[in-house]
Amino acid sequence: MFEVVHTLTDWYDGPRRGIADFQGISNVFESEWSDGNDLDVDTFLLMAIDSTTFSLALEDWAIWRRWETAFHQGTATGETHPALPEDRERHEELERLLERRLQIDPAIAIRQKAEFRVRNDPEWSGVGWRPLEVRWQDA
Repeated sequence: MFEVVHTLTDWYDGPRRGIADFQGISNVFESEWSDGNDLDVDTFLLMAIDSTTFSLALEDWAIWRRWETAFHQGTATGETHPALPEDRERHEELERLLERRLQIDPAIAIRQKAEFRVRNDPEWSGVGWRPLEVRWQDA
């Protein structure tokens, strides 16, 4: 079963970090992939997050999406990345609030493999990163 990827905060040759549902519960996920010896390893650590963290992360994601849309429409420059000037202060506040809340504790995280694909989202602006969904499998 594919589940919603709500945010995508790191990408390198594929999704690396964000928030997605796992068995219907919002989880922060982070790839264990690195430029080390085993380049084929692509497992993810997942850890459930609370509703406050989820709300804060969605607010910050909305700020990013507004910037991304404006950038692709030519009304924002790369210098303003990752937030429009009117959103900058709130984005920085959210970053501070989320820094600890989104840290994954490997001692309690679960390990999964992931299959990501594009999902149909009528709220997508049509520019920039396409919305995704994910199917998790035991690693």
